[in-house]
Amino acid sequence: MPDWEALVCERLKGISLEAEELREVIAELAGHLEETFEQLRRQGLPEEAAVARALSQVENWPSLRRRIQLARSKEDAMTNRVKQLWVPGFLTLALSMVLLMAIQFIGPKPLIVSAHGWRMIAPVAVIYIPWLLSLLPIGAMGAYLAGRAGASRGAIILSTVFPVLPYAVLFIVAFPVSVILDDHVAHNVMFSALLMGLFAWVLLPGVALLAGGLPVRILKSHRSASGEAASG
Repeated sequence: MPDWEALVCERLKGISLEAEELREVIAELAGHLEETFEQLRRQGLPEEAAVARALSQVENWPSLRRRIQLARSKEDAMTNRVKQLWVPGFLTLALSMVLLMAIQFIGPKPLIVSAHGWRMIAPVAVIYIPWLLSLLPIGAMGAYLAGRAGASRGAIILSTVFPVLPYAVLFIVAFPVSVILDDHVAHNVMFSALLMGLFAWVLLPGVALLAGGLPVRILKSHRSASGEAASG
């Protein structure tokens, strides 16, 4: 009986995969070739011919190596993206929304500021001070989780400010599109109201999140630099 794993390993020599991934790929291919070989033997084919026929199922081994490498690289990139951006981002978003709803429900009352200063003249911005303060540790958490997963600087910042992205899309994209498509909205929405909304729900929360997340990012950079210096 041929050693199918050895035959596959020989033909995949040079492929760049983690040891565990390589074992899985070799075992899967070897199992498939062995099944083909046994089927051919049951049909009466001599062993040597059955081995050659089974191996001929793969027409181009170098091409197969490249396809496996590319597929695994894409899977790794997707896994890293999930761990480095989506998991910390959605955690910070969920936590910020839960805290906002809790503050809206139990108080304290929000600070209401109008475009004309402290005179309550429309348009106004509703600002929840406790929520803004809670965004400091939330931003720190997002930066920490993304950094621990090995995220890039951009991904860390994006994970940090993730909770304000839905509001940014709402004010920067949804409102202008509504104004263009709906005359009623265009006649009833003031530009100053849009600016107040951006200020209260995008700019201020974004600053609070960054104020919490940037120190974590800077501390991680200093530790990495210190570690490299020490190892050097």
